[in-house]
Amino acid sequence: MNYTLNLGFRNFLIPQRIGVIPKNLKIGALNFGISRRMGCQELSSSSKSKSSSSSQPEETTAEGANNNGETSAGMTVQELKTKLRNVGVPTAGSKDDLVCTWNKFFSEEVDEFQEVVEDEKSTRVNDVHGEKVSKRKAKSLSVEEHAEVMSTVSVDKRSTRRAKQIHADPNITVETCGHMQSKVSKTKSKAKSNTKKEPPLNTNKVSGKKATCLTSDVVSETCNKMDVSELPVEPWTVLAHKKPQKDWIPYNPRTMRPPPLANDVKHVKLMSWNVNGLRALLKLESFSALELAQREDFDVLCLQETKLQEKDVEAIKQRLLEGYENSFWTCSVSKLGYSGTAIISRIPPVSVRYGVGISDHDSEGRLVTTEFDLFYLISGYVPNSGDGLKRLSYRTTEWDPSLSNYVKELEKSKPVILTGDLNCAHQEIDIYNPAGNKRSAGFTIEERMSFEENFLKKGFVDTFRKQHPNVVGYTYWGFRHGGRKNNRGWRLDYFLVSESIADKVHDSYILPDVTGSDHCPIGLVLKL
Repeated sequence: MNYTLNLGFRNFLIPQRIGVIPKNLKIGALNFGISRRMGCQELSSSSKSKSSSSSQPEETTAEGANNNGETSAGMTVQELKTKLRNVGVPTAGSKDDLVCTWNKFFSEEVDEFQEVVEDEKSTRVNDVHGEKVSKRKAKSLSVEEHAEVMSTVSVDKRSTRRAKQIHADPNITVETCGHMQSKVSKTKSKAKSNTKKEPPLNTNKVSGKKATCLTSDVVSETCNKMDVSELPVEPWTVLAHKKPQKDWIPYNPRTMRPPPLANDVKHVKLMSWNVNGLRALLKLESFSALELAQREDFDVLCLQETKLQEKDVEAIKQRLLEGYENSFWTCSVSKLGYSGTAIISRIPPVSVRYGVGISDHDSEGRLVTTEFDLFYLISGYVPNSGDGLKRLSYRTTEWDPSLSNYVKELEKSKPVILTGDLNCAHQEIDIYNPAGNKRSAGFTIEERMSFEENFLKKGFVDTFRKQHPNVVGYTYWGFRHGGRKNNRGWRLDYFLVSESIADKVHDSYILPDVTGSDHCPIGLVLKL
């Protein structure tokens, strides 16, 4: 039985294939001519059935297409641009280009649309009645449906521009073909016992925008025809660094994570995430911790920067599903709605501690420690040195040494795993712009030396860097200047483990596709 945590998010799936669907397109307006081109040469060689107007799609002939060519040639440039804009087609170029685009658009779009409609309707009726559908019935569409087809954009022609806009344009949404297909199977099973028109799938909200889902037949054909080469590149798979070395490569979780361990191999799966305000995250409808848990099947989830107050904790606990009843929270009491850490587990711990045992450090809710049979697990949120580096001295001369002494004391009885936002990019490979951030909090020489002296030189292993010595992978991107879109980030989140268990680490990984915070989750699979 998969035990899961419901924190109110939706859709964490790593897409195998992604279909980019403009918000303003409706169900019937999807263009399946992905592999076709809008070049003039193809237009001259195409002499089969074409479309002449949006009012009579069922009467389209090659002669009608030719008439459209004559009409468009007689239009002014302004008239051509106006009409093309009305149907959602780009209007760049000379008059000859516009005429060519107009002719090609009408000659190809309706032809493809009729093929799709015939296939979709015949498939549906055959499933329900086992009868055939005539071409005449398949073509008997309303003017509105035909107008939707006219607003369809050639995917192949605009794929490059759309790829550039995918992260910047709020009107573009992303759907996971694999995720939609899982819903499609349910829709198809219902269609066999329903003689009415098959309804579309439920509408999802992605990044606060509504995305119109497609019927099962349309989704299946779309996913099958989508060419990966036309999809937008995931930004974290492109090396982004101001001063890259020759052997550095970008982190790609699709190809760099090892295969899962067999079921008979005892292991534990840990995850950590700086959520940058848990209450704000709970209001998002873009993601589901249920799907994250199903995908990653984590045993323990560590949270940082929850920004909760003590009065909020009980309400949060009520939202934990069966199996994750073991949750431990600490909140800042010196500054309300600040900092805060937690550990949520389906494995009951042996004991729990809060803070490092020093009152000067423990009023901000920065540390939770759970003891398990074979190790200690610490969820930590190290203080940021702040604007103007006001807390740099406190962080490097007081907090770091105190935390180091605390974990070394725990290590006397069993190995320790320290995870969370440690607020330090240790090396130049861990930050996009090292030269420009030498006096920025998190990358000062003082913080980097403190990180090394208090943790790495005292026997703790940076598991991600050990597994990926030459890989550029970030866990934090600032909200300003499109940091995440351009993968201009920092690696501030870690799993540090005692040297005695470093060789038992099966996988130390980053989940850069998971949004909702300025940080992304990280994970650790440890063989027991």
